[in-house]
Amino acid sequence: MDAVKFGLVGYGFGGRYFHAPLLSAAPECELIGVVTRSQERRAQLADQLPGTRCFDTLGELAAAGAEAVGISTPAGTHTSLTEEAIGWGLSVVCDKPFALDADAARRTVDLAAAGGVVLSPYQNRRWDSDFLSVRAAVDAGTLGEVRRFESRFERFAPDDGPGASGGGTILDFGSHLVDQSLVLLGPVTSVYAELSLRGSGLDDDVFIALQHATGARSHLWGSWSQHAPGPRFRVTGTSGSMVVTTTDTQEDVLIAGGTPDGRGPWGSEAASDLDRIVTGSGTSTIRLERGAWDTFYPAFARAVRGLGPAPVPAPDAVATAVVLDAARRSADTGTVVAVAHPPDPRL
Repeated sequence: MDAVKFGLVGYGFGGRYFHAPLLSAAPECELIGVVTRSQERRAQLADQLPGTRCFDTLGELAAAGAEAVGISTPAGTHTSLTEEAIGWGLSVVCDKPFALDADAARRTVDLAAAGGVVLSPYQNRRWDSDFLSVRAAVDAGTLGEVRRFESRFERFAPDDGPGASGGGTILDFGSHLVDQSLVLLGPVTSVYAELSLRGSGLDDDVFIALQHATGARSHLWGSWSQHAPGPRFRVTGTSGSMVVTTTDTQEDVLIAGGTPDGRGPWGSEAASDLDRIVTGSGTSTIRLERGAWDTFYPAFARAVRGLGPAPVPAPDAVATAVVLDAARRSADTGTVVAVAHPPDPRL
C-alpha cells in the first residue's frame, strides 16, 4: 500500500517520544510535518528529525497533503483539535485522555463517523509487554475464570506529576488503567473511587474499583507519590493467580533514543523470577510477551486505506470516558456510582 501521509500536532514529551519515533519507523506511514508554533519545539524537531516541516495550523498541514494526524497536546485541547482535524477530512489518532468527559467523547466519535474518517484513541498500553502477557494467560484459560484484576501505575516522582497537561491522575493514568480493565473483563455496572488533591488542585494517589457485568472486579491504582510501588499486575482466577512485577520498557527505550527500526530487539523484557503464575500445584515463572507499540500506527494506516479495522475502535474512547466520569463522581460524593447500560468495548 502507499504510505499514509501523517502529520503530528504537538511536539512536547508525548509527541517527541510516543508518536514521532513510531511514525517515522513505520513504512506504512510518512511523517510530513509537525504543527507547533513553539520555537523551542521547532528546534527540538530540527535536531531529532532534520528536514521535517513545521506548520502553524492544522489547515496548513491539511493543505500540504496530510491524510491523517496524531494529536499529542495538553488534555484540554484534545476535543477541539480532533474535531478541527475531522473537519479538514483527516483521520485522527488522539492521545489520552481522549476527551475530558463522556459527552465530548461521544460528540467527537459521532463527527468522525459522519465525516467518514478513521478515528482511534491512542491506547498504546494495550500493547505493553506486561499487559499482553496477562491477556495471553487469561485467553488461554490458565487462571480459570478471572475474579479480580489488580493493576497499578505507581511511581514516586512528586515533582513530575500529575501535570496540568494530562488533566490529573484519573484522566492521565486512569485512561490506560480503565481501558485495560475493559479490554480484559468487559463493561462495568458500578464504580467506586478515592483520590487525593495536591496544592495545584489536580488529583493524585487514585484508587478505582470497578464491578464488571461478569461479576469480576478490577482494583486500579494510579499515583505519582508512592514510595513503594506495588506489582504492575496481580490477576486472580478460579484456577490460579498471576503476578507481574516487570513493567514494560518501551517508553524507556524511546526516551533513550531507541526506535523499533529492525536494527535491534524491541519490546523484549529481561526475565524475572518475580513474574509468576501460582496454582494449587505450585509456582512457575513466566517470560513476558514482546511489547508491540510499533504495531499501532501500521494498523491505523491500513485502516485509513480500508485494509483493516482501527487498532482501537473509536467507541472504546466513550466506554472509558463513561467510567472515568463515574469515578470522579464517586470520589466527589464518597458513594458507589452505578453505570447504566454500560457499553462493551469489545463489540
